[in-house]
Amino acid sequence: MKKQNLKDNHFSAGRGIFILVCSCILVHCTLVFCGCAELNGYSNQSLFPQDIGTVYLEMFDNQTFRRGAEFELSDALSKRIEVETPYKIVSSRDRADTVMNGQIVSIGESALSTERETGLVLEKEVELTALVNWKNLKTGELLIDNLSLSATASYSEYQQQDIKYASNLAANNLARKIVELMEVKW
Repeated sequence: MKKQNLKDNHFSAGRGIFILVCSCILVHCTLVFCGCAELNGYSNQSLFPQDIGTVYLEMFDNQTFRRGAEFELSDALSKRIEVETPYKIVSSRDRADTVMNGQIVSIGESALSTERETGLVLEKEVELTALVNWKNLKTGELLIDNLSLSATASYSEYQQQDIKYASNLAANNLARKIVELMEVKW
């Protein structure tokens, strides 16, 4: 009986050492790989290019018949760049690291829902489409090259909203998408 207990103790001690070694290896591997941005995509670096400090934002050109959308988009974009990026908007192209410009190519309106019995439109949607360019003036590199983006916003006249309200929302949504494109590609 004593011999059996010694074997059991020896077996459980070996098993305990094995579990301890495996646990140490697992913890070590976890610590090594968690800190490596190249392996799993995590980093504490900025999402935006570090060699840029200023942006000169040109007024967007409006190719549509609806006036004022170019002001709404340019205003929304300048505010978003100032708030959501490390960049500053400058008023002189000579002092800028980069220049951003573009043109609004279409502003469309469509019905989302209608009254079943009368056919009156209850809710409408505005879609704003623009071509965007962003150029690094130091290197001449096109960071965004004539990329087409669109954004939508809905409105309802029954809620005292109009197309001006929706086009302003669509301009803000489009500005958000443009700022997202300014991030470094992974």
